[in-house]
Amino acid sequence: MYFGLVFLGWLNIYSVTITDEELNLLNLTTGYGKQILWILLCFPIIVVVLMLDVKFYEKFGAIIYLVALLSLIGLFLFGKNINGATSWYPIGTFTLQPSEFMKAATALAMAKLVSDKQFNLKSPKQQLQAILILFLPAILITLQPDPGSALVYISFFLVLYREGLPMYYISIGVIAVVLFVLTLAFGANTVSMSLLLLFITFITFLSIKRQRLLKRGWPAMTFVYILATLYVLGCNLVYNNVFQQRHRDRFNILLGLSEDTSNIGYNTNQAIKTIASGGFGGRGFLQGERTQGHFVPEQDTDYIFTTVGEEWGFIGTTFVIVLFIVFMLRIITLADRQKMRFSRIYGYSIAAIFFFHFAINIGMVIGLLPTIGIPLPFFSYGGSGLWGFTLLLFIFIRLDANRTYEW
Repeated sequence: MYFGLVFLGWLNIYSVTITDEELNLLNLTTGYGKQILWILLCFPIIVVVLMLDVKFYEKFGAIIYLVALLSLIGLFLFGKNINGATSWYPIGTFTLQPSEFMKAATALAMAKLVSDKQFNLKSPKQQLQAILILFLPAILITLQPDPGSALVYISFFLVLYREGLPMYYISIGVIAVVLFVLTLAFGANTVSMSLLLLFITFITFLSIKRQRLLKRGWPAMTFVYILATLYVLGCNLVYNNVFQQRHRDRFNILLGLSEDTSNIGYNTNQAIKTIASGGFGGRGFLQGERTQGHFVPEQDTDYIFTTVGEEWGFIGTTFVIVLFIVFMLRIITLADRQKMRFSRIYGYSIAAIFFFHFAINIGMVIGLLPTIGIPLPFFSYGGSGLWGFTLLLFIFIRLDANRTYEW
């Protein structure tokens, strides 16, 4: 499945970046030529990963994480600014993005921490340790600024929940997102009044039906209501002063608060039209008029799925989606079989990372989510992304090869 996804990804990159010149697969002046080079260089990575002893990944997981963190810090001194983000190291005519490798390092560090026999996710102190491992790279990546890549670290909360993190962490996160969206859509005053009515209704119901519960719980319920109201009133402050104008524009378009098909909303509008033009069976390989006409900006990276939609149609997009789902389910199945907790946690981590990229990228391309620059694994153009996902996967394959042994 890995090689199938990589091959299908390259076909779509070839379709987007093909020129009128004579075909030369190793022509490094073309996008498809460079991607071939990145694919070929995956093989040494795979060989090295599979040759290392399985104990290496657990023993040196924390050190690998610290080195990866230092590589993120080094960007502020030696990084190259591209499209407003200092996220790459210049290496000759190429660039390297350390945040793509940080995901594997974080997965190893998280697996190392949580798999410790003395570690208990019920303890607030140890919960803080786990969350700190996630927040450090997320903060450094956000400061580049690359908030889209930083959001990937939210996926680790699914793993922590699977390993015993109390449900209220995820519940609080979901409620915060819902309140934030409702505040943007309907305004802080409307949402605040709705919370007040909900609070009064709940208190009234308890006073009639559950008086004992009311006596014990009303201080906590009042505190939660006040906290939620303050959060709602602060949403506009954060939205207007922390978010950049381009981010605000994308949220406004997504929520239907404004329309813009020529500036901020141009990419999404063109992406939807390009996918729709493929119909049921697609226009055929290299026959996509909008793809060949370069209607969609960044079509070889963030919007590569539009090429699948136009040239392969509904049948092709369904096949790719099913292939990704089977791929992720296979990882979860193998993770469940691991005897060592370290291997199991690492397996769940990479499944969560792949799912986050897959769901967010496709949701972004078809207009369900705002554009935040999340690549589609194995499909989007770029060496760092391809190598990072390859590293993530084959470390787990190496761990799975020894799942019958304990060390």
